[in-house]
Amino acid sequence: MNKEQNPKNASQNTPQNTSQNSSPENMKDRDHKKLGPELGLFYIDQTVGKGLPMWLPKGATFRRELERFIVDEEIRRGYEHVCTPDIAKLELYEKSGHYPHYKDSMYAPIEIDDEKFMLRPMTCPHHFQMYNSRPHSYRELPIRIAELAKLYRYEQSGELMGLQRVRSFCLSDAHIICASEEQAISEISKALDLIEYAAGVFGLKHGDNYSYRLSLGDRANTEKYFKNDTAWEKGESLLRTLMQQRGKPFKEAKDEAAFYGPKIDIQMKNVNGKEDTAFTVQYDFAMPERFDLKYTGEDGKDHRAFVVHRSSIGAIERFTAFLIEHYGGKFPLWISPVQVAIIPIGEAHVSHAQKVHDLLRSKMIRSELDASNAGFGKKIRNAKTTHTPYFIIIGDKDIDAGKVTLESRDHGQIGQLSAEEVLIKIEQEIKEKK
Repeated sequence: MNKEQNPKNASQNTPQNTSQNSSPENMKDRDHKKLGPELGLFYIDQTVGKGLPMWLPKGATFRRELERFIVDEEIRRGYEHVCTPDIAKLELYEKSGHYPHYKDSMYAPIEIDDEKFMLRPMTCPHHFQMYNSRPHSYRELPIRIAELAKLYRYEQSGELMGLQRVRSFCLSDAHIICASEEQAISEISKALDLIEYAAGVFGLKHGDNYSYRLSLGDRANTEKYFKNDTAWEKGESLLRTLMQQRGKPFKEAKDEAAFYGPKIDIQMKNVNGKEDTAFTVQYDFAMPERFDLKYTGEDGKDHRAFVVHRSSIGAIERFTAFLIEHYGGKFPLWISPVQVAIIPIGEAHVSHAQKVHDLLRSKMIRSELDASNAGFGKKIRNAKTTHTPYFIIIGDKDIDAGKVTLESRDHGQIGQLSAEEVLIKIEQEIKEKK
């Protein structure tokens, strides 16, 4: 075993986040709890409730782009997206084993027509019931059931923190039904490929911004974990071998597994140094038995299926918190709530600015026209303070030339271009997700 994989050496080999200046002032400026409301992304309304973030228009735009990105990418990789209810009968979670194991973090049952219902804290029971709604052949497997699922968990008041730990969140969730252990391990590797690809799109690097943790069970803790020592030994060995084959350093952590099996966690740190699980891939040997998940094999007989749980970009809320802090609010163009600020120098330039604004918006570019009575200098400062990636300035010389002046947040003044040239440049950059 390499020392990176040895729990005794975990502390000295855990990758640290080096992408951010670690000075206290810099950390304070990057804190998503401060920066998110300042940028008009979200706020916590105490009348609505603790741990229940309110997404403002810019924040809703940001999360919508996140959701579109991951749904499109998952569909490209063979996932089938579904929608299931936010509420279900209590007996569903008793059947899965979640209620006895997690009832302290679940909301109290709701009694309706002499039946008890729960706000769901996870989607796996729903997806397993959906799988069982019809017979399946080995030829269909693996079946990748995915959902952007709204979940509800009762977090203690002292644990709540901005978007990072909330009581209502949306999870990029999926459950993969497999025909064999070999197929399950292959799907876990593919899920890690997806996670690494998504992390790369956002400029996150293994070792700098995230690390791997192999989360193991505890054979002696039969209250917390499903009792099957043989399955635990085999499952942990399979995941350990996979991680060794993939070649990236990881640490092992005992007593951090799910109750139904071991998992690979992708760990990230916030600006205050607190580590949380951002994404996860889990090997499940309990639910196939509890839900009698099966398929018809090549021999015409029923066979027990295997299950992988995975979350590609985790909870939208938590990942947004990480991204706000990672970028310090200076988001890439493709995901920025406002992509272009259009700034007419004076009243005489507003009409021309409006035409440019209409052109960009007709092409689904998120532009914002500042036609206020504020001075030109203040308009520029506003665009820079909100970290808008591009701003277009329109004055007499621009109107005379039939062009606009384009400036970049990251690269300074670009110069005079036609509105059509600006559109082409921006569309290309959005497409490339630079």
